[in-house]
Amino acid sequence: MKYFDYAATTPMDPDAMKIWIEASQCYFGNSSSLHDTGTDASRLLDVSRQQLAQILGVKKESVVFTSGGTESNILALETFLTSRNPTRNHIMISQTEHASLANYVKKLAASGYEVTYLRHLEDGRIDVEHLCESLHERTCMVIVQHVNSETGVIQPIAEIGQLAQECGAFLHVDCVQSFAKFSLQSICALCDSVSVSSHKVYGPKGVGAVIFPKISELTPPIPNMTHEGGFRAGTVNVPGIAAFITAANALVDQQSQEFIRMKALRDLCLNQLSEHDMDVQAIESSFQSPYILALTCRGFQGQYIMLELNRMGFAISTGSACQIGKQDPSRTMIARGKSEEEAHQLIRISFGKRTTEEDVKKLCRCIIDIITVS
Repeated sequence: MKYFDYAATTPMDPDAMKIWIEASQCYFGNSSSLHDTGTDASRLLDVSRQQLAQILGVKKESVVFTSGGTESNILALETFLTSRNPTRNHIMISQTEHASLANYVKKLAASGYEVTYLRHLEDGRIDVEHLCESLHERTCMVIVQHVNSETGVIQPIAEIGQLAQECGAFLHVDCVQSFAKFSLQSICALCDSVSVSSHKVYGPKGVGAVIFPKISELTPPIPNMTHEGGFRAGTVNVPGIAAFITAANALVDQQSQEFIRMKALRDLCLNQLSEHDMDVQAIESSFQSPYILALTCRGFQGQYIMLELNRMGFAISTGSACQIGKQDPSRTMIARGKSEEEAHQLIRISFGKRTTEEDVKKLCRCIIDIITVS
């Protein structure tokens, strides 16, 4: 199987796997325990925290380890709700957020919070003018994904962050698709929380982090918790965290080279498909992550192409992996002004460490065969 679904999850980095096994064998203690076995685990946790903080340009106290991106997103929102001025009950969120955020905000709307869903421009970026017009003195938080998981569009976080700061609103940025692929230090300097996930960067599943750059100004959502500076309940997964940071450091070390290589692979894919007379459209923006390529093929359901490619030995997706089993059209496509028919035509190709030029060429030949023969 040729794998083109790195935006959904990644294979574990071999060195991260070794660290995971070693830490599970030698640092299995509860990091909160007072005996030497617990102290050893606590030291490894502290080193991991310091290394993640260094990558993001924040103090290590800002890092709260979690079970992944979803928990990080929800923990960020719950923390802001606890820390907000009680008179502020207005939430702003983009229409293309991850399901964990979109569904949680729906729950808040049902409980009485005022919610504004931000408009998007045709290229998928947030309409900053709409954001500016909609902010007011009761806005408590703004929620924006840095890189969209379905199309790879990059949001203007600098502009959004400045507006949120001027209004006194918290800003949460979901950086699951951009962590270790882009430098995030400038984003961390602008926002109030950032969520990241291990299994998107060749680490183990079930590990992530939420970063609170101004954590000393925040109130934990549940009082009297003892783990992660009081911001999270539950025994910390020290071996998983150590493996996560090992994988993240390896990807950061290759960041510049991989960015260039991913762009070349993405361009190659587009060029290969454009050489044939087919109605294939790239869903992209001038502000675009090279790791993700979203396409629509007129007259073909995305699920049909995905299943045909799977039969031929290629793994792609029709959008967010968290939406498997649902037949609803892509919210990202609808937000960009596409019809439901176009939204159902979406396929997502995402590139990673093991992707080669030859793999891309083979994939394109199969897509061409599916469209021209059907």
